Amino acid sequence: MLPPRLLALIVKELLAAFRDPKARIAFIIPPLMQVFLYAYAATLEVKHASIAVVNEDWGETSRQLVNRFERSSAFGPILWLKSDREIAPVIDSQRVVAVVRIGQDFSRRVAAREPATVQVILDGRRSNTAQILNGYIGTIVSQFAIDQGTGGTAPPEISTVVERSWYNPNRDYATTMVPSLVATLTMTTVLMIMVMSVARERELGTFEQLLVSPLQPHEILIGKAVPGLIVGFGLATAIMLIVTQFFRIPMLGSPLVLYAGLFVFLLAIIGVGLFISSLVSTQQQAMLGAMVYMMPAMMLSGFTSPVQNMPDWLQPVALANPLTHFLVIVRGVFLRDMPMALVAERIWPMLFIAAFTLTAAGWLFRRKIS
Repeated sequence: MLPPRLLALIVKELLAAFRDPKARIAFIIPPLMQVFLYAYAATLEVKHASIAVVNEDWGETSRQLVNRFERSSAFGPILWLKSDREIAPVIDSQRVVAVVRIGQDFSRRVAAREPATVQVILDGRRSNTAQILNGYIGTIVSQFAIDQGTGGTAPPEISTVVERSWYNPNRDYATTMVPSLVATLTMTTVLMIMVMSVARERELGTFEQLLVSPLQPHEILIGKAVPGLIVGFGLATAIMLIVTQFFRIPMLGSPLVLYAGLFVFLLAIIGVGLFISSLVSTQQQAMLGAMVYMMPAMMLSGFTSPVQNMPDWLQPVALANPLTHFLVIVRGVFLRDMPMALVAERIWPMLFIAAFTLTAAGWLFRRKIS
């Protein structure tokens, strides 16, 4: 049973954070809205991309190849160009991302079983989309070449590559990205609540009264951390329900394993938030401090790009980020039934981060008293 004075501090913190109706809306509605925004808008998939075709051949074979582009969901309506002179204007004006150029002797070379090339011109300003489209175009052309070869006198293929995608058979981008929002959106909300807690009291002039109250520094720390845990667990549960019930993405692993990782992750984020809040004097400074932390934390977490792709000197910094470890837990529990033994390998670094940040925040509280 919690001491009455500690329980009173916890209730006070919850009331201070959610007493204002605007604050309640700001802490609850935006994270839930962002689940849908990220799921439908923030995707790296390329669909209905605009491409142009310069077909100088107009033989039956080249028309069959272009027909494959028209039937693919990756490409939108094809823009037909009459000559090479029209390529530069459509690329410069960003009307298309890629231009496929088929030479005059394409059909003749294919019929004669000679190498036939297809030129692809990409808009490098949209590098990610261009790279993905180049892969799509290359796959279609390669498959077309195989089909043309097996239909004639070409020798049969000696070997073939059979693809199997584990954990995400349809390779749906939302299946891997949407569960990650349990980590990212919970972090942003809890961090904002924590950084505002001490700064708000300093602006109101009640922080000094709290320090001279019968509460000990560790009790102040616990009293300010528990509301963050409550909010974090509630928000993470709501997001998980949206992911599993609305988006129909099953959780293959144990919810208890995920909640164990969530508990330690929230402790680490609460420690970071209280540490930042202890250093600043105003709520404006607290918000700026939260933004300074959140942006690098998101970029270094592996949310958008793998940690392994980062420079060697930057990877240790990424491993000092609690979001990096919890993202592995969330994706592992949702997609591949990650066992507790592997989850524990990601929990202990977050425990170390939580112990360091909470101890530093507690030391700053004691320093204010002395």
